Amino acid sequence: MAAIEPNSSAELGRNPSSDETGGGGRYIGNGQTCDVPAHFGVERIETVVFERAADVSIAIAQEIATLIRDRQAVGEGCVLGLATGSTPTQVYGELVRMHREQGLSFANVVTFNLDEYWPMEPEALQSYRRFMNEHLFDHIDIDLANTHVPDGTIAFEEIRSYCASYEQAIVDAGGIDLQLLGLGRTGHIGFNEPGSGVDSRTRLIHLDRVTLKDAASDFFGEENVPTRAMTMGVGSILDARRVVLMAFGEAKAKVAASAIEGEITATIAASFLQRHPDATVYLDEGAAASLSRLAMPWSVGQVLWSEQLVKKAVIWLAGRVSKAILKLEAEDYNENGLQELLAERGSVYDLNLEVFRSVQRSITGWPGGKPAGRKRSGDIDRPTNEVFPKRILVFSPHPDDDVISMGGTLIRLVDQGHEVHVAYQTSGNIAVFDSEALRFADFVAHFNATFGFGAAEAEALERRVTDVLRKKSPGEVDIPEVQQIKGLIRRIEATDAGRCCGVADENIHFLDLPFYETGRVTKKPLGDADVAIITDLLRTVKPHQIYAAGDLSDPHGTHRTCLAAVFEGMEAVAKEPWVAECVLWLYRGAWQEWAIEQFDMAVPVSPGELKRKITAIFKHQSQKDKALFPGTDDREFWQRAEQRNRGTAKHLDQLGFAEYEAVEAFVKWDGRRLD
Repeated sequence: MAAIEPNSSAELGRNPSSDETGGGGRYIGNGQTCDVPAHFGVERIETVVFERAADVSIAIAQEIATLIRDRQAVGEGCVLGLATGSTPTQVYGELVRMHREQGLSFANVVTFNLDEYWPMEPEALQSYRRFMNEHLFDHIDIDLANTHVPDGTIAFEEIRSYCASYEQAIVDAGGIDLQLLGLGRTGHIGFNEPGSGVDSRTRLIHLDRVTLKDAASDFFGEENVPTRAMTMGVGSILDARRVVLMAFGEAKAKVAASAIEGEITATIAASFLQRHPDATVYLDEGAAASLSRLAMPWSVGQVLWSEQLVKKAVIWLAGRVSKAILKLEAEDYNENGLQELLAERGSVYDLNLEVFRSVQRSITGWPGGKPAGRKRSGDIDRPTNEVFPKRILVFSPHPDDDVISMGGTLIRLVDQGHEVHVAYQTSGNIAVFDSEALRFADFVAHFNATFGFGAAEAEALERRVTDVLRKKSPGEVDIPEVQQIKGLIRRIEATDAGRCCGVADENIHFLDLPFYETGRVTKKPLGDADVAIITDLLRTVKPHQIYAAGDLSDPHGTHRTCLAAVFEGMEAVAKEPWVAECVLWLYRGAWQEWAIEQFDMAVPVSPGELKRKITAIFKHQSQKDKALFPGTDDREFWQRAEQRNRGTAKHLDQLGFAEYEAVEAFVKWDGRRLD
């Protein structure tokens, strides 16, 4: 297996071949050849880290299929404990594929799901019974009588006895052979929130505020999320003969590391898995980022010192001892576990200078390249062609991600004379409050009445929209007219923001990719029609540079799907002559920035550019003050962007680089597909 550098920009690089992996994606550690230690004494649960979330899902689905077939071979049944949420959806998809293509039968399978909101009707959009039907049960040959999901309609006074009967049903089935788990940001497994004891059983529980916030998008607002749920207890989970926990994305990294490497505590229910005799945690690289073997691999054993790992270690050391890179001394390396690195390189001065220059080369005020007439003696030679001005294509998953994530760079590209195009990949219509749709419908009715433009039709539409929205339940799918109104609101805001950045109206493209247009939080899979739209735009613009959102903290979210569409579009045009001169840069979303050791390009943002960027973000009025889907961060989007950009600049300053107002960072795509 080829070596992989932990937590590097290679995160989005080339897919490995089956020869490298034995048929699946690369995984890190557990005896495999890589540049981190093969044994991890700090990990208290067996942990397997795959490069890609898709490979985690395939590996787990294969284990489940093998278990089912082994039991079938001896005429026995198989009892599975199942989880819901975005994390296991690919597992279920792979099981469905094996059923259809390989004849995997579920006739001998009995299932018990971990949890369900209470109260909850089984046909509600957010119901876990509905989830399981849609993602698994409706597509396989399982007897629905053998599928068990806690009943969210049980009367309150009957819940205690119902939960006891749920436990007994598991015992009567012979106990759970394999329990599949996801991981909540509070460390919960099932809905076992902080404070859940090791002996806890199936019961009604009050949900933690973090869990409520995480569920807000599914319910179209935190205020609509049920505050209680029924869940199997920690003790119920530990009774399973085999336990498999899976987690994806950087948002789960810290809690995953705490559960795997920390002390057993009721504060993090997942940590109790350390007591299980047959438990394995499966992570993708994002979720594994805080494990010692990836965050500080030199602290758990010998490493192969790749250029990327050297850079990571030196930057880490500078932060640890609060020194600029060029001020680090031999004692700093020796006293902080980096003796072997220093011994290998020999010279502190040369090592410090190597890393300093590597970071320095990534910093540029000319993201589109410097024209020949502006080049000066002593300029750093950068790997960019001499074409100037360039055609630039910025892909934005939603109609605001461009200005939130790279607004300063966007402004600079326009101001430096490049032909800048912005393509909004989705309408973003579900992220608009109903009150905004009512307000705009009312405006159109009054506007048309004032000027005599089809007033009767506008008033009829207003009445219909008003009537529907007033009767609408939380999470209910909008009628097509309302979806269109909400989409128009996002479109008008994005156009205004683009003008604020200097982008010409004719260079603003609204793609409205079909996968998004469900009216629900849950989207359709990426399809040929989506990729065709991306491909057509690429062929029309023929850009010299592309910018796309590389924020993968939610492995099943819209950003990830939009990035996959760009990658597949690039594959479709790969052999066309203009592509040889094209570079694809990846930016991060509103929640985080690339680590400094990951930078391939860092663009300083001046005070004036930062103000223009914030003004452009303000143009997205429907997302200001209170966004419908704010994520887990209570700050407004402009505050997150400003503080993130200034934080990056401050970090560079602390490392000994120039003092910038703000900085936006990018990683260069190396040609890998996403999955």
